[in-house]
Amino acid sequence: MEYAIGRTGRVIAARLFEGEELYESIESIAEKEKIKSAAVLITGGIRKADVVVGPKTEKPKIEANFVSFAGPGETFGVGTLYCDEADKPKLHLHAGLGRGDTHIVGCPRGGAKIFLVLEVTIIEITGIDAKRITDPATGFKLLRIKN
Repeated sequence: MEYAIGRTGRVIAARLFEGEELYESIESIAEKEKIKSAAVLITGGIRKADVVVGPKTEKPKIEANFVSFAGPGETFGVGTLYCDEADKPKLHLHAGLGRGDTHIVGCPRGGAKIFLVLEVTIIEITGIDAKRITDPATGFKLLRIKN
């Protein structure tokens, strides 16, 4: 286990509009505001998304299992923002998405477009040294925290 104790920095409230891209929008706010570490909350509408719902395979290599969500529907989610090795903020978010009898929980990293409005709260974390570093075994950019 790795952990560090930080402090709350700035709190950013944002509204995303119809058709905007979820990850691109949040990461662009973080880049513009020079946010290196943060917690992220979302709530609102989602037009469509490709959602990772677990691994399709684990060996010889982890392969993501994507499910398409066809909205418009509702979503809420929590995530984190940490910079990668290139010092670019990268969002990791898990969300529940639903419309009628369709419900999906997972990571909408395959692309997610906003329906009407999505409210975003970014809570900056200061005083920690954390980055998403490429793990040679998986090829994933995994969070590493220095004490």
